[in-house]
Amino acid sequence: MPYQLDDLLYCMARLRNPKTGCPWDLKQDFHTIVPHTLEEAYEVADAIEQQDWPHLEEELGDLLFQVIFYGQLGQEREYFTVAGIIDKLVQKLIRRHPHVFPGGTLESERDASISPDIAEVSVNWEAIKQQEKPSAPTSILADVPLALPAMQRAVKLQKKASKVGFDWPDVDGVMAKIEEELQEVVDELPAGNAQRLQHEVGDLLFAVTNLARHLDIDPEEALRGCNHRFTQRFARVENTIEQQGGWQQADAEQMELAWQQAKKALAND
Repeated sequence: MPYQLDDLLYCMARLRNPKTGCPWDLKQDFHTIVPHTLEEAYEVADAIEQQDWPHLEEELGDLLFQVIFYGQLGQEREYFTVAGIIDKLVQKLIRRHPHVFPGGTLESERDASISPDIAEVSVNWEAIKQQEKPSAPTSILADVPLALPAMQRAVKLQKKASKVGFDWPDVDGVMAKIEEELQEVVDELPAGNAQRLQHEVGDLLFAVTNLARHLDIDPEEALRGCNHRFTQRFARVENTIEQQGGWQQADAEQMELAWQQAKKALAND
């Protein structure tokens, strides 16, 4: 019989048993686990990117283990439990999906003949989220986590601002902004001020991220794809350069030619 959630919870408790548990697991706390959680999330994304479905099953298990680990730590410190995590999650999902659970219970069902509009669902979702927050006035950007990867956080900040109309009406405005920010980088180059250059390059990256959002492209996914293509092409360049005598013998022209050949050979990848 396959193992179930209760078996995983029991396994986690055994790992954290002060007398007979695993020394490594016993040494961990909320802060030390965070890097592992982020790593597991990226490995899930990578498995999806590679369409490696058997591996994805394993990686999702590793990610689930992170949640169970936090739950165990919370229970030990009497902060919360895994049961509490699940209960609050289900409550939230029911509350934020009145178009699926009109009676506010897990058992309530909507009229199957009525098909909710996606745009309306999104608006209602944000309205319900706002109702859940403390009544004290706060910035609409306040709930965008600081710990998110910079590109992902940029997209979330932009989406939040766009909901109150703080956004370019079309792609033309975004393109003009990119050109403006690129020119500011160019203008800053002669001075060589590292801090100012970092500032301007950051503005440029933010603008390019905004373009991806307007084109309904996930910039993180787009960059991962670019990284993959670069890796494949560079492997061919390495092979070509080695056949021609190695990197120490290669000049810029040879490298560029090898790169163009690699691009052509992998044009469909």
